[in-house]
Amino acid sequence: MLSLVAFSPISPLIRIENLCKHYSLQDVNGDTITSQVLFDINLTIQPGEFIAIMGHSGSGKSTLMNILGCLDTPSSGSYWLSGQNVATLSGNELARIRNLQIGFVFQGFNLLKRMNALDNVATPLLYAGISRAQSRQRALEMLRKTGLENFALHHPNQLSGGQQQRVAISRALVNSPPLILADEPTGNLDTQTGAEIMTLFRQLNREQGITIVLVTHEEDIAAYAKRLIRLKDGRVMLDRSNESVT
Repeated sequence: MLSLVAFSPISPLIRIENLCKHYSLQDVNGDTITSQVLFDINLTIQPGEFIAIMGHSGSGKSTLMNILGCLDTPSSGSYWLSGQNVATLSGNELARIRNLQIGFVFQGFNLLKRMNALDNVATPLLYAGISRAQSRQRALEMLRKTGLENFALHHPNQLSGGQQQRVAISRALVNSPPLILADEPTGNLDTQTGAEIMTLFRQLNREQGITIVLVTHEEDIAAYAKRLIRLKDGRVMLDRSNESVT
């Protein structure tokens, strides 16, 4: 059975040591070509941090995000999440971590079109074995917190982009995960709506202590984070606090 270590301010939520990632592909001649994407990444993330990861296309930021989200595994090195060495876990254990320990927010919202907002938010709870009635009650509470209680029965095509992203954030939060991973969360939104979504992230981080790690290529979006990490060619080139954030 998967054992999860309790969170503590003195224990990192995430610890990455000498992490490398490469992919092996075959060329047209059948020869194996190895493409290395990440090189000796070392990171420590404490509970309650708000971090932006930036980098140009091909910098490795999406690969790193996939590893943080237990959607991919490192080729070498180690990734510890809440005291667990992710590389040692089975597929079922990784799935359980993704469901209970991590909330995902994507650029494309990834809502189920045939479900209304309430049922979209309740889905992770159903996968966790919680009854439909309890799941929907908890989902409604989350929609209330993100200002969408009156839109609970609306389907995604009846919602604006900003509303859909709030539904996605509600879904990410419904299992009360300690970690939110957001991949270009404002990429499909206009400037004002993007600012509203980032203000919501900042509020969640400040008031609830949720650790947020987001990938973005926009400087104004990264400015909301308390810490900035820049990747270039698969390596960490910059890791600093954002002193302008209070």
